[in-house]
Amino acid sequence: MNTHTNRLRRGDTLVLATHNRGKVAEFAALLAGYDIRVVSAGELSLPEPEETADSFDGNAILKAQAAAKAANLPALADDSGFCVAALDGAPGIFSARWAGPEKDYPDAMRRIHEQMGDNPDRSAWFISVLCLAWPDGNTETFEGRIDGHVVWPPRGTNGHGYDPVFAPGKGTRSFAEMTEAEKNDISHRALAFALFRDACLPMTD
Repeated sequence: MNTHTNRLRRGDTLVLATHNRGKVAEFAALLAGYDIRVVSAGELSLPEPEETADSFDGNAILKAQAAAKAANLPALADDSGFCVAALDGAPGIFSARWAGPEKDYPDAMRRIHEQMGDNPDRSAWFISVLCLAWPDGNTETFEGRIDGHVVWPPRGTNGHGYDPVFAPGKGTRSFAEMTEAEKNDISHRALAFALFRDACLPMTD
């Protein structure tokens, strides 16, 4: 358990432990207004650690600690994934790996559709675990989850990753058919971010 009580302060630099431009854009929007300078691991040319943990928590901690140590700055990592009930929770922690080194998410979405077959259970969920790590090794994690269902064919051009095949709740609109603001109001990452915000970001007036 983390016992680190320091919040980030206005003017601090925070490393986003990701090379994913979609995640960078999403977090930049979420962090706007806190007077935190955001740089990505990609911008700093930090290596991407191998995700060897067997859980979202474990991989988020691994990535955040690696970036915090390499940059000697606080670092925020996200480990998130798309989980499909009919596939026993797959692709789950392997969501990015299903897309391969070329980040071919259309192919990954086709694999999900093919492997689901005619299974009537279309339920699915996104999970996001955020980890804030400090250079001294302390960490704190926050989890968000949103439930919904798989839609096919993929639809919408916004968002990234598996967004075109996921509709939250019982709705019919996919994440990729929503505006960034609409998605950020309800997404798994937004829910995790709200917990992180309340615990770690500068207090607002």
